[in-house]
Amino acid sequence: MSLVFKTIQTQGIAELSYLLGDDDEGIAAVFDPRPDVDVYLEMAREEKLSITHIFETHIHADLVSGSRELCARLDSARIFVSHEGGASYGFEHEKVKDGDRFKFGEMLVTARHTPGHTPEHISYVLAEAEHPDTPWGVLTGDSLFVSSAGRPDLLGADHTKELAEKQFHTLRDFYLKLPDHVMIYPNHGAGSPCGADIGDRLSSTIGYERKFNKFLQFTDVKSFTDYAIATAPPVPRYYPVMKKLNAEGPEVLGHLPRVAALPPKAFKEAIEKKTGVLVDVRTMLAFGGGHIPGALNIGGSPILSIWAGWMLDPDKPILLVLENEDDLDEVVRLFIRTGFSKFAGYLIGGMKAWDAAGYPNAEIGQMTVHELNKRAPSLQVVDVRSPREWKKGHVPGARHIFLPELRKRIGELDPAKATAVYCGSGYRASIATSIMKPQGFTELWNVPGSWEAWHKAGFPVEGANGE
Repeated sequence: MSLVFKTIQTQGIAELSYLLGDDDEGIAAVFDPRPDVDVYLEMAREEKLSITHIFETHIHADLVSGSRELCARLDSARIFVSHEGGASYGFEHEKVKDGDRFKFGEMLVTARHTPGHTPEHISYVLAEAEHPDTPWGVLTGDSLFVSSAGRPDLLGADHTKELAEKQFHTLRDFYLKLPDHVMIYPNHGAGSPCGADIGDRLSSTIGYERKFNKFLQFTDVKSFTDYAIATAPPVPRYYPVMKKLNAEGPEVLGHLPRVAALPPKAFKEAIEKKTGVLVDVRTMLAFGGGHIPGALNIGGSPILSIWAGWMLDPDKPILLVLENEDDLDEVVRLFIRTGFSKFAGYLIGGMKAWDAAGYPNAEIGQMTVHELNKRAPSLQVVDVRSPREWKKGHVPGARHIFLPELRKRIGELDPAKATAVYCGSGYRASIATSIMKPQGFTELWNVPGSWEAWHKAGFPVEGANGE
């Protein structure tokens, strides 16, 4: 017998899922799958395993669960979800409760109720069947992260205090009682809004976290709760939508959504008829150099999943402008991870074909941090980073408007004034400028490199880390 244990990392949403199996018996389980499930099928095929169990640690808020999609692709699998904490679901499943055990060859998986991030949250303890009381690992879901812990505020202010208390006891009464050698395998890595400042490593040990994880240092509920609330990043507005969708059961697609290929004339007509929201997924520099007027720029890197969730309505179809038509399938994967499966079409030939057809385009200037430093006093400088980033330091004299709040707060800015927008790298600033351009901001610049470049250039800093 040889244990098969694989970590599947999904960039952008910073999600971690797992495949665990026994190659002697040829059976396997998947934990917390993402919606584009081919990766698990291919991995199981390579390892000569049959996926028989699909486990969820909790009702996810940050992505579409892939459990139903994966189950529909298999003849032998069942979905196992927690019924602790009063959880209920709108799809066929098997119930899991605290103490349930599942055997995969010589590997034993034990469910443990670990509430706090959510009421129903389950963690899965891993041990050899011959030594069931000596675990070597635990799949912590969104309960315990590397250098962090799951936030307790996603069900709203009315439940935060109760969940924070449960999270406090989960950390102290369950995790801190595990031996130091036990490995932790969380559901998220650095960059996920599901926890504050999650560490860069994908796994850790109880002993390391016991010593260095700030969330494990508190001895009273109030101090823990205050810290958990104060450090939590802003709640993405799509999180409540995801929780409801995952509890009811996401639609089984069967394949990637098909996106119609539209030549420039048909694409222009679709825009005019408002058959979809116009989204340009090219890089900030390509977008700035020329784009279809009114397009929203959400670059096609993995973080698109999060920012599509923040900025778009999943009920409205999307009209796509691509960097390269070969990127279509990957871009669609990024969209479906946060619930976007409706597409009105994509522009055949991209902006080259649009320009060749003689249709109008718009531009957004790109300003280096060196030029920004020289011109800042005469500019309206806008910082669209998160409140936490802003407090750590910002460009002197800048105005802070968190990107997801820009549409409703745009009236606070003067469109007649020359404006430069920055974020951490320029990605979010390009989204912001694409919102501002149609609103009459004629002298408008995005700042490539943004705060990262400003800081590395040694320019003045205002705020917590500056003056």
